[in-house]
Amino acid sequence: MSALFGMAHADVHYKIDLRTPEHHSANVEVQFPQTDSQTLKVNLPMWRTGKYQMLPLADGIRNFTALDDEGKALKWQRLASGEWQVKLEKPGPVTVSYQLYANDLGLRVRDINASHAFLDASGVFMYSPSSQAQAISVSLQVPKGWESYSGMKKGPSPHKQVHVFNADNYHVLVDSPIETGINTSYDFNADGREYQVVFWGEGNYDSQKIVADLTKISAQAHTIWSGFPFERYVYMIHATSGEKGATEHLNSTVIQLPRFNFREREDYLRFISTASHEFIHTWNVKAYRPQGLVPYDYQAENLTSLLWIAEGSTSYFQNQFLLSAGIMTAKEFLQDLAKRIDANLNNPGKELQSVAEASLGQWTSTGGDYAMNHSVNIYSEGYFASLSLDFSLLEDSGLKHSYRDVHRKLYEDFRLPKAYGVNDVKAILTSLSGKDYQQWWHKHVDSPVSLDFDTLLNKAGLKLQYGKKPKTTVDAGMSLTGVHGDLTLAHVRKGGPAWNAGLTSGDEIIAINGLKVTSEGFNKRLEDFKSGDVLRISVFKQQQLQQVKLTLAEQPKGDVMLVSVANPSAAQQAFYKAWLGMDWPFDEKGELLSNDDAAE
Repeated sequence: MSALFGMAHADVHYKIDLRTPEHHSANVEVQFPQTDSQTLKVNLPMWRTGKYQMLPLADGIRNFTALDDEGKALKWQRLASGEWQVKLEKPGPVTVSYQLYANDLGLRVRDINASHAFLDASGVFMYSPSSQAQAISVSLQVPKGWESYSGMKKGPSPHKQVHVFNADNYHVLVDSPIETGINTSYDFNADGREYQVVFWGEGNYDSQKIVADLTKISAQAHTIWSGFPFERYVYMIHATSGEKGATEHLNSTVIQLPRFNFREREDYLRFISTASHEFIHTWNVKAYRPQGLVPYDYQAENLTSLLWIAEGSTSYFQNQFLLSAGIMTAKEFLQDLAKRIDANLNNPGKELQSVAEASLGQWTSTGGDYAMNHSVNIYSEGYFASLSLDFSLLEDSGLKHSYRDVHRKLYEDFRLPKAYGVNDVKAILTSLSGKDYQQWWHKHVDSPVSLDFDTLLNKAGLKLQYGKKPKTTVDAGMSLTGVHGDLTLAHVRKGGPAWNAGLTSGDEIIAINGLKVTSEGFNKRLEDFKSGDVLRISVFKQQQLQQVKLTLAEQPKGDVMLVSVANPSAAQQAFYKAWLGMDWPFDEKGELLSNDDAAE
């Protein structure tokens, strides 16, 4: 009775039976409302929100059936991947059912096992375009002892074991995953909003510390935006057997990390920074997003040249939230920025691909050696486009406005169902700075760009340095796979020594100057030489032994860091404060002031 009551005001009813989860399967039933046409089209999305690539989600569907309101079987056929067509003999409601296979935890789409189920509707619940805008209920049948959580509204029920959720429409359902199983949860409040943290899986995490830090992060939204797109928000945390990653949603996020990768400071910062990233997405992407992504087309690619704002700008702000919350120290923030800059300087792809092109190409992007040499990604390159834009806006506005104000305006003026385009962003920049940003956009967004980090960082009184006493070492321009201890090349940097010698990924080096070398001793062997030395490399290329000559180059040696320029001016210190919202962190000797206690 209570489950039916929870569905009373819905038009589309979903039921999923999870009571035998051991083999990663469930049975799903969907009750579609009155259909007056002769056919009913039913779809399962071809991609999930947050991952801009097509996925074979329909492969998890078996035993598809369709019944009319009298229980009579209806004929159906597959029209495309992710699309079924049901033929009606007369107008009326239709019930579709199917078996679902769910063993894709790492994709954060669907996973069912003896201890939990994670259900992202894009890989679980079919929809019909004809009823996509109608109200929805989801009822779960689960093993005894399981608890269910979602950012969706809980269905009315006097019994704790009845698991019912309601959504205004399919767009809400598809962006409101469900976590159900054996788990622990905590509640907290921040800035007048309710939050819940759900842990699944055992690990070396400190749940109390995580909840405390998530409380601090959740209180940082006001530093950019003037309101909230949600009343209640759920952090779902998976301590896994190896999977890692995270996905943002309308009212929640799921964050995955190997179960013993929470305790060390470096690991914890990676985790909590990811949590900050996904929380920021609740505004940037979920509350406002670019043209091309509004409304979502779940059966096709959704192209936009502004994914770098959606992802790269979110990456840009994530550690600023940790800094202002006192979770990350200034030293840790600057260390992270220094490492990002170093990676950018060593990425040949930035000379070939613009961040706009990378945004458009995200749906077909691949990893590996080719991508590293010929591409940029929307996260890292979008980060630096955001940094450059922030510094330009600060300078052009006399420190009155920053990139945060751009996102505040996007939230105020382009909340869904609106969408913003390139000209809208340029107009906001002009309104804040009083200057035309057409030329800046062409140079930094539409064209491949190599930033002048020396000039850029100097505005904030900073400079890049390798170690306290900079030194150099030799550079071969390649990295190893590390598989089986051999010297198979994983990446050969475009324009580097190995590249110029004709080496490529997949080659296997066996000797240097006629002497055998292994991956374990490779780097030490290189230290026997100096920049400019010519090495005779014995290499298997496509299983044929060859000899090539490699001329070593030079590269900085030491930990990359950001340090204070000598005698920073008051203007540089003011720029730093306007940028990050905190006082200059160095003392008179140029040493970072200690605020480590804030991160403990």
